[in-house]
Amino acid sequence: MAIQQNSSETDPHQHTAKIKGKLNDLITHLREDVSKIEDPKAQALFETTAEVLKGLVNAYNDYEKHSEEAWK
Repeated sequence: MAIQQNSSETDPHQHTAKIKGKLNDLITHLREDVSKIEDPKAQALFETTAEVLKGLVNAYNDYEKHSEEAWK
C-alpha cells in the first residue's frame, strides 16, 4: 500500500521557508558573535559567512518569486 504524503510535505515552498528561517537564524547568530569576539580575523570570517548565507537566502527568495530567469 502506498503512503500518501501531506501536500505541505511535497510543496517546495514549505521547505524553502524552513530553510530560509534556519539560515536567517544562523546569520543573526554570526552577527551577534562578531560583537562578542575581539579577533579581527574571526570577526571577518563570521561577517563573510553571514554575507554568503544572506546570498543564499536571496536565492531562495528569487526561487519562490520566480524572479530570476533560472527559476521561471
